[in-house]
Amino acid sequence: MARGVATVLGLTLTVLPPAAQACDVALLLAIDVSNSIDAAEYRLQTDGLADALLDPEIAEALLQAEAALAVVQWSGVDRQVLVQDWARMRSLTDIRVFADLARGSERAFVLSDTAPAEALMFSLDQFTAVQDCKRRIIDVSGDGTANAGADVRGLGREAERRGVTINGLAIESMGRAITTYFERAIITSDGFVMTARGHREYPQTIRRKILREVSATLF
Repeated sequence: MARGVATVLGLTLTVLPPAAQACDVALLLAIDVSNSIDAAEYRLQTDGLADALLDPEIAEALLQAEAALAVVQWSGVDRQVLVQDWARMRSLTDIRVFADLARGSERAFVLSDTAPAEALMFSLDQFTAVQDCKRRIIDVSGDGTANAGADVRGLGREAERRGVTINGLAIESMGRAITTYFERAIITSDGFVMTARGHREYPQTIRRKILREVSATLF
């Protein structure tokens, strides 16, 4: 069967026949909602994620990979929650529904510390539901270093043992301190970090990051 072209919800996409589709990637987006994130910055993250998923290039990549997506919000030691359970992106409707839920997500925690080790362990445990996906990735974003919880160093090795890649999106207010922290303490040996120069740059950075993760294209 030849490829078809679909124009739905304002997106023009090349659609693969069902027989060619398989789950290539399971992508879990772990969003920092600790005390350093104010209400406007939280909204920049949720809107930026939703807009990225609706980008035609990303939407096409999601469909071709039949990607599985989930969203975790995290902050302190006992504060991690799966706000959007795993969903398979098999149609434009699936993408639109997931994006709308992301945009409308209520903030799970306020006035809380930053505990990335616990966030990553919680996120790793979510992949039992998507073992059929060829690649499994945690996309963790944050604008600060740990000030609570266990030592995050060493979790990269545990993720690799489980077949999971950890990538980082560092939100910087000045310099490269958070980027360096992500590079040294957070990501796996096969992972990468992208930097947003402040929260207002988050939307364009998350778009580039998801496209790279889903399409496995090296930029």
